[in-house]
Amino acid sequence: MKRFTLVLAFSLAAVPALAQDFTGTLKKIKDSGTITLGIRETSVPFSYLDEKQQPIGYSIDLCNRIVEAVKAELKMPNLQVKQVPVVSQTRIPLVANGTVDLECGSTTNTLTRQKQAEFSHITFVGGTRILTKAKSGIKEIEYLKGKSVSVSQGTTNERVLKNLSDKLNLGIKVLNVKDHGEGFLVLESGRVDANVSDDIQLLGLRAKARNPKDYVVTGRLLSYEPFGIMFKRGDPDFKLVVNRTLSGLMRSGEIVTLYDKWFTPLGAPMDETMKAAFYLQALPE
Repeated sequence: MKRFTLVLAFSLAAVPALAQDFTGTLKKIKDSGTITLGIRETSVPFSYLDEKQQPIGYSIDLCNRIVEAVKAELKMPNLQVKQVPVVSQTRIPLVANGTVDLECGSTTNTLTRQKQAEFSHITFVGGTRILTKAKSGIKEIEYLKGKSVSVSQGTTNERVLKNLSDKLNLGIKVLNVKDHGEGFLVLESGRVDANVSDDIQLLGLRAKARNPKDYVVTGRLLSYEPFGIMFKRGDPDFKLVVNRTLSGLMRSGEIVTLYDKWFTPLGAPMDETMKAAFYLQALPE
């Protein structure tokens, strides 16, 4: 019996420990050695290109923290990071088909979109408002009756604008654009009377304008827009890595530092809604 036990012990010692079996997105990343981030090029201050054409912003910072967590989870410190530009029309399809692992932009989490993709914890809460020239006299959406307005195609802001135009019988002439940058350019050139988008992004566009004082973000909030980082649907292991990272940032208070870094300079300090969202999502380990 002692001899059998000794042989069995040596046999078990000779069998290498089984590597953790990863599935879904984590397996894809491990097998390819690359994680792919979907970035926006003009979504100030969430994801946009700096003077060196490198992506920066609040969502980029959050995604970089998630990338570090994925590296630790997979034990791959040299994991390569690939960046793929996305716009409103392409972001969901590229996440759904697995081209993009994390969409690091400014996407509103809606129940309809959850049919196609998964969302992280809420990272920001905003709402639809109006950007116009300061001398226009436009103060609320009712002032846009019969006027031309730019809005990014495929956004919740587009749906809000069109629904309110119909509901209030405003007859707004909607000009669909590919992204936030183009939406501002057509306003700047005088092709439209206003640009409609999420309030914080309008503040970002105004701040980046040649003469910020020439523009004003105005009107009441026209919608509720809870943002999240988007990734492939039906992948609980990857979702856990994403939300564990964000909860950790919320528990430690680091997310407040990141928030202040990107939003306070635009005149949008953290309000009670965001404080509550971060508090409620700071889940314990």
